[in-house]
Parts: sequence; structure tokens; C-alpha cells
Amino acid sequence: MNEVIDLRNSAGIRVGDVYEDCSFHPVLCTEIDDDGGVVLSGISLIDGSFPRSCDGQHCAPIRIPVEGVMAIKRDWEGYVRRRKAELSAAARETQ
Repeated sequence: MNEVIDLRNSAGIRVGDVYEDCSFHPVLCTEIDDDGGVVLSGISLIDGSFPRSCDGQHCAPIRIPVEGVMAIKRDWEGYVRRRKAELSAAARETQ
């Protein structure tokens, strides 16, 4: 059976999942508001800041496996550098 993908939340993030927000924080999703668009909200697992919110479609958040959160936390600055480089390379490929 094929699951229908909601283009407003193509990563299929649900409450309880961990996702990467626009600032590269791993965020525990605590709420999804789907009035019109899909807004994901949660708590940063880096510094505890909240609410951390992203548009499920326009911000293109990605799921992060729970096992990966500790590695990200151990080398936060290195993770951010790597993700920025990956996104920059992907943007160049689409041009």
C-alpha cells in the first residue's frame, strides 16, 4: 500500500519526531499546526530554546534519527558547518 505524501510536510514529521530546523538545531516536535500550511513547533535539543518553529514545506526540515542527536550535540559547530556546505552544494547543483 502506498502512503500519500503531504507536500506541505514531505518529510512526514510527526509529534515526537526529531527534526532539523532552519538554524540546524535538532528539535523535538511537540506540535503541528496544519491550518493552511504545516507549521512544526518544538524544543531545541541543543539549548532547550522554544518554541522552535518551521514551515514544513518552505523550510524543508529533515528528520534526524535520535541516535544522531548526541553526535550533533558533541560537535555542534562542525555539524552546522557541514550542513551549510551540503545545502550550498545542493543549491549550486540546481542552478
